[in-house]
This record gives sequence, structure tokens and C-alpha cells, in this order.
Amino acid sequence: MSMSPRVEYIQVAPDALQERLAQLLDSGGRMQMAYAWLPRPALAEVRYLAAPGAGQPLQVWECRAEHAHLPSLALRAPLLGWYEREMQDLYGLTFDGHPEPYPLVVDGAARGIALMPIEGPPRPSLRAPLVLPEVRDPQVQLLSFGPVRADVMESAQFLFFYLGEAVMHYQPRLFFKHRGIETRFEGGDPLAGCVLAERVSGVGSVAHGLAYCQAVEDAADCVVPLRARQLRVLLAELERLYNHLHYFGALADATTLKVGQAEGRLLEEKIKQLAGRLSGQRFMRNVLMPGGLRRDIAVPADLPDTLSRLRNEVESYLLQLERTTSYLDRLITTGVLTREVAFDQGATGPVERASGLDRDMRRDHPYAAYTDLPVAVPLAEEGDAYARARVRAAEVRVSFDLIELLLPQLQSGEVRGACIPKPASCGLGWAESPRGSLYYAVHIDAYGRLARVKIKSPSFSNWRAFPFTVHQSNMMDYAINEASFGLAIAGCDR
Repeated sequence: MSMSPRVEYIQVAPDALQERLAQLLDSGGRMQMAYAWLPRPALAEVRYLAAPGAGQPLQVWECRAEHAHLPSLALRAPLLGWYEREMQDLYGLTFDGHPEPYPLVVDGAARGIALMPIEGPPRPSLRAPLVLPEVRDPQVQLLSFGPVRADVMESAQFLFFYLGEAVMHYQPRLFFKHRGIETRFEGGDPLAGCVLAERVSGVGSVAHGLAYCQAVEDAADCVVPLRARQLRVLLAELERLYNHLHYFGALADATTLKVGQAEGRLLEEKIKQLAGRLSGQRFMRNVLMPGGLRRDIAVPADLPDTLSRLRNEVESYLLQLERTTSYLDRLITTGVLTREVAFDQGATGPVERASGLDRDMRRDHPYAAYTDLPVAVPLAEEGDAYARARVRAAEVRVSFDLIELLLPQLQSGEVRGACIPKPASCGLGWAESPRGSLYYAVHIDAYGRLARVKIKSPSFSNWRAFPFTVHQSNMMDYAINEASFGLAIAGCDR
């Protein structure tokens, strides 16, 4: 088992879960995720990831699910609701007292998607049944939008109960293309798994690959060379830049600023081309691997000048958006996410920081070379679409600052160290992706192969919080609100 000082592993009995959760929340901590795995056939263990606070080690609570039953923690920590329902669907576990006990991903364990039920024969693969609220007012209408949508949108179904233009209730239905990626890792070589991790969500290839590599490195207790850690930061911040610029292009489109959309996409493409020039691939895949990098990256001498010119273009673009009255009018007071709801439902990344929650993995639990860099964390309090846009604009500036500070510090030397995970070990890795906190937990079997890989993606968290900003809102603001969250469905359908 990993002995990383950054993570504490704690055995917790089922009847002690509620008390330990209360202690965590009362001290200002927060749950992050929960997942199940099988340490031996027919016996499930649930692991809860808790974050006590900035600078304190993360905690992994290990709890055996005797007779496939555990008490639900969703009433006190609502963000765990989806994780518990996912374990019910894919592992056949039961969480007693769950406020929403109906399926989330599939109706029963699905052949080819996840593990078989602990008890009983395999059941056929079925999509989770549609559970809708009871509507008694005949004037309330139902609009079903999706799962096939225009443009290149990912598959999802959105259900609106509305009266006139007022949205009374909104229910997203995701997981139409659940790919079973976590199961695809099983039995594989830990050193080769990064290739799969980079393809969980295309626009988060570096963040997923980095979190996976750091989880394997934790299990191997290996040391990554300094140059590799520094170059990992460079790749990660370039990924943040192009994602945030894509975000502003989409937000401009939602507010009918077609020139603003085109310019945002052009700037996004310029960052991607720079990334391709550095790494050989616009999404910067096939560079990371456990232990460091697959190969060194030659940083051209003109990179600082190139970044300076791009920064000036980006700054001009962001200022033009800020000066556009019609853009501001559509964002201010739209889609308010309160601090309390953001905390309870597990919002992460720019979404939570726009609601006043001061959290960033790069600063609070530093990794790679972020330990040597001052990571500023922009915040806002209003929690509306404009606050989310302001936080992302400030993060764009922070990313340029970090790269400018990093480049003169780049060291020469090796970019890969030995990384052999210990048999029967586990590891935890994380990254602050452009959309928020991303975790990978890996379990290594007695033969050194992957026994279980769990992915906690930021969009899985933010999709849970998003509906709370749509209820009691206006149908005409929906597209702007969704764009302001910067959501991705691939992170859910993993």
C-alpha cells in the first residue's frame, strides 16, 4: 500500500461512517468522491476520499461492505449521492437510506461496461430508467431536448418542465454513451495505462494523463526528475489556456457575438498549434508516462516572445468582451450558484471559485513543479455566469504568469525515472484540470497489473451542481447558463 505522506489511509467501520463524516464537515473539510473495488471475489470495499483542508493530507477511508450494504452518506454530503448510485448500478451495492435510490448509469450491472453484480446472475445491459417528478398543474409543459443535438454536441437529454418561459424544474439525463473506460484499464500494464487515460476526455488529455501517472508513481513510490515535473506544468498550463479560450468562444456564441466566437476559437487554435509545435500533437498526447515523460521536449528560444504576442492578443480579446454591453447584460445575475449549494453538491474548479469557495489543487495540494511556483487563485462571490467568466479570464492571466515564471527555471537533465509499481499496492494522483479537481485512484494486483482504476472527473461533479442554477430560471437564459459552466459529458460517460 502507498505510504505517501500526502495521503492518509484509514480503516473505518460502517457504523462509524456517519460520525467521521460529521467530524470532517464540522472542521471545514469536504468529501471528494467514493468508489468500490473488489479486494477479493464477492467482497466489496468502498473507499471514500476526504479533503480535510488546504495543506493537510488527503484521507482515504477504507470501509468493507459486508453483505453488500452500507449506510448512505448522501443526506449529509449530497455530492456523494451520484457516487453511491453509480456503485449501486455497477457493483450491486445497496446504500441504506439513500434519498434517490433509483439507477443513475444503467438499470443493474451492465455486461461489458462494469463489474458483474456481487450476487446473482448477470443482468442485461439497460439504460437507467427515467424517473420524473409528479406534475399536477396542467399548465406546466414538458420539453425534451436531445439526446441528439445540433452541431458537434455530446449526447445528452435535457428535460424542462416550464410555464411560459419560466423553468419550474430541469433534469439532465446523461450516460447515454457510457464507455466503461475504468474497466478497460483492468489487467493492463500500469506503465501503458496513460494512453487510455489521455482519451477519457479529449480536451483534458494532459490533466487525465498527469493524474493517472501520479497515481501510478504514488503506488511505485518513485521520484520524477525535476525537468519532467517542470515540463508537465508547461503542458498543463497550455491545456488550461486553450480550454479557457474555447470557453470564451462558446460563451460569445451563446450571447450571439459571432465575431467574438470566431476570435475565441482562433486564439484557441493558436495555443493548440503552439502545443503541437512543442509536443508533436495539438492535444499533447503521448508525451506523459509514469516516471516522467516519454521523451524530452525541446523548448525553442523564441517561446517567451511567442507567448508574449499571444498574451497581448488574448488580453485585447478579453477586454473587448468586457466592454460589450450586450454580453454583460446576458451574464450578470444569470444562473446563480450559491456558495452553500456549490459546497454541498461538489462543484469544482472555476465554477466553485466563482461562488466564493477558495480551492485549487495546484496550491492546496501541489504536484509536479507547482511546489516551486506561486499559484494565484482568482475568486468571485456572486456565483452567476459573469462571475464564472471573470474567474476564467483571471485564470488565463495566471496561466501566462506561471509559464513566464517557469521558462527561466527550466533545468536540463533526465525526463524519466524508474517507475515499477509494487505488487498489491495502491496509489492516488490528482491534477487541477481546466474544469476543476481530477483524481485517479489505482490498485495494483499481486502480479503488478492494474486491478482497479477509479476516475473522478470535474464534469461529473459540476453536472450535479448545474441543475440548481436552472430551476426557477428563464428558458431564454439556458444556453448562456450552460455555456458559463463549461461542462463536458465525456467526463461522465467514462
